[in-house]
This record gives sequence, structure tokens and C-alpha cells, in this order.
Amino acid sequence: MINRYTLPEMGGIWTDEARYRKWLAVEVAVCEVLAGRGEMPKKAYLNIKKKANINVKRIEAIEEKTKHDVIAFKQCVDGYIGKDSIYFHRGLTSSDVLDTGLALQLQAAADILIKDIKETITILKKKTKQYKDLPMMGRTHGVHAEPTTFGLKLAIWWKEMERNLVRMERARETISYGKISGAVGTFSNIDPVIEVAVCKKLGLKNAAVSNQVIQRDRHAEYLSVIAIIASSLDKFATEIRHLQRTEVYEAEEPFAKGQKGSSAMPHKRNPITCERISGLARLLRANAITGYENIALWHERDISHSSVERVTLPDSTITLDYMLHKFNWLLDNLNVYPENMMDNLNKMQGLMYSQKVRIALTNKGMIYDQAYQLVQDSAMRVWKKEGSFKELLLKDPRVSKYLTPDELEACFDMNAYLKNVKKVFKRLGV
Repeated sequence: MINRYTLPEMGGIWTDEARYRKWLAVEVAVCEVLAGRGEMPKKAYLNIKKKANINVKRIEAIEEKTKHDVIAFKQCVDGYIGKDSIYFHRGLTSSDVLDTGLALQLQAAADILIKDIKETITILKKKTKQYKDLPMMGRTHGVHAEPTTFGLKLAIWWKEMERNLVRMERARETISYGKISGAVGTFSNIDPVIEVAVCKKLGLKNAAVSNQVIQRDRHAEYLSVIAIIASSLDKFATEIRHLQRTEVYEAEEPFAKGQKGSSAMPHKRNPITCERISGLARLLRANAITGYENIALWHERDISHSSVERVTLPDSTITLDYMLHKFNWLLDNLNVYPENMMDNLNKMQGLMYSQKVRIALTNKGMIYDQAYQLVQDSAMRVWKKEGSFKELLLKDPRVSKYLTPDELEACFDMNAYLKNVKKVFKRLGV
């Protein structure tokens, strides 16, 4: 991933140096288990543990000739450990090291993402409490519907992120598997108990069965979860973008002193962070598709997945980490405009109370279709700016036949729409 979207901690997991260090950790763990079982001299293991090291530039230089990164890695390490190199990589195939090391990287990346998501949940919960009683217009199809509260909107996001936390924790568990089973998974040159012991030492579980690789449905699930979380952030960012539109202007992402919105128009305050989040979500959804494509490898393994994963796995984890950090900052500093919310509630001249009027009429005996048509007739006149909804209804003899002015007035009480919202928050523990 480009530096623009890379935060140091997550980026550090995916450097060449970090990748080779994970490989080395796998190799040394194998030597430790072999030595413990008497399958290699303990002295050789201790020498390997002490002297084994990597040099990225040296590995790259060797790979130029070998065209094989694991062989280049081994030859580099061999140069540090000397004659005991005969025990290094014994009984292993490249993917024993590659896939087990990759699991360690993905596990570490998941830990950062889980931490980020927990921070998102904390902020959303705080903001939900802050705005739970702030009324605003609810919109369906982008059109005014009935009143809701800004806190209720945020509570939906909060609970969605709690589900995303569960998904990410499950994806971490799914990806935390290694294998030390040889070229086609038959343990032809190494005992299966070594796989169990090595994976345990590394904080992984061993795959119950494998071929040359860990099966890619695990990686596909991991990328899918990342795409789902990114899509949630896209949803939240899109909502803020809509609320920031000039015609709505109920909420706005932070705009710092000295920030500029346009090279041409000095007045511009654009939702660039939200737009960036929405754009990056498209990338992560696309990356998830590559995970599905990588599941169908030939026979016991081909290498078609490798080139893809070298891009998509680092990029996806790095990008989601960046998106979560940006969204957390945005949300924590979100500008909210209650006065504009109230102005928008009143903008449609009372149309939001149409359902209350229809129900009141049917409660007094008018059949549903007649009540619906009557209310709609007045509502359509409001759209044409022929008067306020209440005024038109008060003048309609069909209404006065069923409802007194006081009964009609009672329909125009916003609190009646929000009376049960407190019960929702109570259900949420807010």
C-alpha cells in the first residue's frame, strides 16, 4: 500500500524484514522441537537460535539468481549459521514456512484491527448517549419520512460495529492456523507431532489436514470480513456526506483551521474524509473477490494465489486500519447542528404527521382506503405549496366529520413519534 494510507504499526507487519523474521521464527521453532525430540543435536539448535539472522538485501540478491524467495532466504540464513545449516529447513517445504509465517502476520494485523474496532465502538456508544434525544428527520428513499433521533441513527452504527468486532475476532481465529506437513500434506519427511508442537509454540493451531498449503477459504473469509467492515464505514461515511449537503447541513465532518476545500472556490467545505473512506471501501470489496478466486487452486497446490496475496493481504489490512483511524477521528470531532435538524423537521409543513392523521381517522371509523386518500389529497397540495398540512386538514369537511380540532391537533405532536425511542435505548443499556 502507498505510504499515504499506511500507519506505522500496521505497515511494520508487512515489511520484507518483518516477513522474513516470521519465516525465521517458524524455522527456529521447528529446530527447537526437533532438538527436543533428539532428532537434531541440541548444540546445533542453540547455535541456530543464537546466530540465525536475515539480511533483506542479501536475500534479494540471491533471489535474482534462484528465482525462489524461500531458497534465497535459506541460503542467506545458512551463511550465518555455518555447518549447522544441514538441520535448517529439514523435512520442510516452502509453504510450511510461507503459510505459517503468513498466519502470524495476519494474526498480528487482526489484533490491530480489533483494537481499532473497539475504539470505534467506544466512540459510537459515547455519541449515541450524547445525541439520544436529539430529534431529526428520518428519510426513506432520500425523502422526508417521520422523525427519529440522531442518537438512534448512531446506535444502529454502534451495534453494527459490535457485529463487525465479532466477525473480525472470528476471522482471526480462522486464520490462526499453520502447517508443517511437507510437499503434499503427507508428512513424508517429518512427524505430524512436530507440526502440533511448532504451531503451539508460535501461538497457532495446526490445520487438521492440509496439502502443500493452508486452504484459501480461510484467507477468503478474512478478506470478506475486511470488506464487510469497510462497507459499514462506507455506509456511515455516505450518511454523513448526505447530512453535510448544503440543502441539509445537519452534520459535518471536521474542517481544520487553515484547511482548504477548493483551489478555485474559497468558500468550499467538502466532506473529503468521508469521500476517501467511501473510495477505499471500493478497493477492499474488490480485494475480497481475489480471495474467492484464490480458493480454487490446482490439485495439491499451484502458485497462482501467491502474487495476488502479496498485494491484497497487506493492502487490505493496512487500508482498513487507516479507514478506522480516520473514521474514529471524524466521529469524535463530528460537527452536529441541532438547529438545522429542527428547521428540516419543519420544512415540509407538517407532512411528517400524515400517518398519525390517517390512523386517527381509521380509529374513528373511516375505512383505510378512504382515510389514506383523504390524507394524501391534502399532502399533495402541500407539495404544491398550497398551504400547511394542518391548515388544509382543518378546512376539509371530510376530516371534521371524524375529528375535532383538538383531536387533529394531537396528531401533530412530535413526541408521539418518539415516545418509544427511550425504550429502545433502555434495551441497549443507554
